[in-house]
Amino acid sequence: MEANQWDLWVEEAVSKLKSNNLLRSLRPINLSHKCSSLNASNGYEYFDTIQEFDRKSVEYEISDTTYDKWLLDISSCGDDIVLKDVEGDDSIGGKEGLKFKKLILFSGNDYLGLSSHPTIIKAAMEAAQEHGMGPRGSALISGYTNYHRLLESSLADLKKKEDCLLCPTGFSANMAFMTALGNIASLLAKDDRPSKDERVAIFSDALNHASIIDGIRLAQKLHTVETFVYRHCDMAHLDSLLSSCLLKKKIVISDSLFSMDGDFAPMVELVKLREKHKFLFVIDDAHATFVCGNTGGGAAEMFNCEKDVDICIGTLSKAAGCHGGFIACSQRWKIFIQSRGRSFIFSTSIPVPMVAAANAAITVSKREMWRRKAIWKRVQDFHALTGITVTSPIISLIVGNEEKALQASRHLLKSGFHVTAIRPPTVAPNSCRVYFRLRVVLSAAHTLDDLRKFTTALSHCINFQDRSHCTNGYAKL
Repeated sequence: MEANQWDLWVEEAVSKLKSNNLLRSLRPINLSHKCSSLNASNGYEYFDTIQEFDRKSVEYEISDTTYDKWLLDISSCGDDIVLKDVEGDDSIGGKEGLKFKKLILFSGNDYLGLSSHPTIIKAAMEAAQEHGMGPRGSALISGYTNYHRLLESSLADLKKKEDCLLCPTGFSANMAFMTALGNIASLLAKDDRPSKDERVAIFSDALNHASIIDGIRLAQKLHTVETFVYRHCDMAHLDSLLSSCLLKKKIVISDSLFSMDGDFAPMVELVKLREKHKFLFVIDDAHATFVCGNTGGGAAEMFNCEKDVDICIGTLSKAAGCHGGFIACSQRWKIFIQSRGRSFIFSTSIPVPMVAAANAAITVSKREMWRRKAIWKRVQDFHALTGITVTSPIISLIVGNEEKALQASRHLLKSGFHVTAIRPPTVAPNSCRVYFRLRVVLSAAHTLDDLRKFTTALSHCINFQDRSHCTNGYAKL
């Protein structure tokens, strides 16, 4: 099989859609931009070190009522912080006399602290003042503008891909891709329904994100795909499955940086297997985009294999500090996904102010390279303070049973830190991951003093020296 066989298959599928009048096109609505919100390089501020505003991304308050309920593991709906005035109107702010406790957040995904950056805020404000939320509708009808197109171009450039398709969320991006993939076999089948050997073989890491898993399940309902789950990061197992699979159309999909475990997919080994088996190589780069690589291009840039990754799926809701998802790919794949990806087709597109903010976030990320250096310095600091070897800003700490995990979370809460216990369904209850854990996430907005105080509190519920029976730098209670 030729290395570009997947390009030929997608081209043929696009041709089939075109002949059946099922190809769908984007038609950008042009929005005037008197302000600089369309181009974040004009008239905005950039900084060369951490600022006071960065602390807003890691410092939060919770009410005493919520605090007390958390200590008892009781759900709080937040009614206590909704102010009801004499006329009965609701407003966010808090009842008179209500007390709050300040917490340092060690459980978010705002890795670079960009959610509170004034340049990104200003871009969103200017776009909102000019256009409101922008035209409301799905991207194929009325929700796609020149703002969206610019963001797609910027992301394609960041990921070194030919083009990019914006989606409402990272979850919907994975769903759109997987359901579109399920249509390949149907369109290329000799008969109305593809035979077993005409199906697409999907090879998925056992610990892939729920959005990938749900997308595969939806594709399976079309009876056009065969799914093979390989043991987490086990390249020998994957090689064996690929070698024994007789289907021609093969795809391997993996998180690049796993959101719960904090370890990287073996990118170099996956590339070698791609050369051997000629599969379509797809990564979900949600937690590595803007964090990894010299320019923030993600895991593929960090491991120097951008050309070997065929499709890169990601999100703007984590290190970009904004919202939305994307699929960086070739133009032919974009045309195909936007014509067959249901979660893209039937969802309202991202509001224009959020798109403007994401455009600004890309520029800030490129100009303020110190943020990436800062978060990796925090990773080194965590290792120096605890002795635990960690490979990313996501740190998974195994703490045994559910009650021990809740106790650890409550202790950290009392010490002023927001870290939640990870329990099913976030981790499967019937697997080797049954050990409950704390998921600690570092940010460029954290200071060394934050880390010192946090690890001191952590040392009272985690034994840093006991790492027996643990992998990937996990620590046990």
